Amino acid sequence: MPKYVIDAHRLIGPVPFDDLPTDPRDEMDRLGIGLACVTHTLSLYSDPKAGNEALLALDNPRLIPVPVVVPGAGEPDGPDEVAAWGVRMIRLCPERHRFDLTGPWTLRWLAEIGLPVAIDLDETSPAQLRHLAEHLPELPLLVLNPGYRRLRALAELMAEAPNVRAEIGTVNTQGGVEWLAARFGAERLVFGTGAPVSDDCGPRFLLDHLDLPEKDIERIAAGTLEALL
Repeated sequence: MPKYVIDAHRLIGPVPFDDLPTDPRDEMDRLGIGLACVTHTLSLYSDPKAGNEALLALDNPRLIPVPVVVPGAGEPDGPDEVAAWGVRMIRLCPERHRFDLTGPWTLRWLAEIGLPVAIDLDETSPAQLRHLAEHLPELPLLVLNPGYRRLRALAELMAEAPNVRAEIGTVNTQGGVEWLAARFGAERLVFGTGAPVSDDCGPRFLLDHLDLPEKDIERIAAGTLEALL
């Protein structure tokens, strides 16, 4: 069981038919999670600007804000504003917010911003991510929610793009995380849950029962993300 855990993917804010807690620390404590990278749901599903403003207003040292960026004609006004936010990672949603992940605006913005980028695999494709990684080989990319049904496609992407890391929360097939760790190393795997929209108990159980050396489990639980940030 890892000594320290950081959740790379957590949400706060309203969702249809429900409201997510603005303070997830009770649930984090229950599952033994020390820190969490959080994105506001308004930024994902509705208004990036309003969601980012609510997110950046948080004053909680255990919650690491990950605002949504829409390059070009969206939110924020430009890369300089991202620098003023003082954040350590950003999130892109090209499918929801209708922009080209590898278009000229996006490539210029990401090169200038220079921060790690988190992106849900369902928001793009392995081919687009590979193209982005080839254009910006020094840019750390964190693939969220890769799932287990696309494990081979994820492995092909990671083999061709060494700047890609993967969140393990949805790699819930037997031996799937161990298979990735054997090929690419635990330093390219990150613990995350997508909670509370997604279940967080399952990923936490998975982390506690990985058939890996303790040092690799510690990397996945916190070390990889700490190095990324």
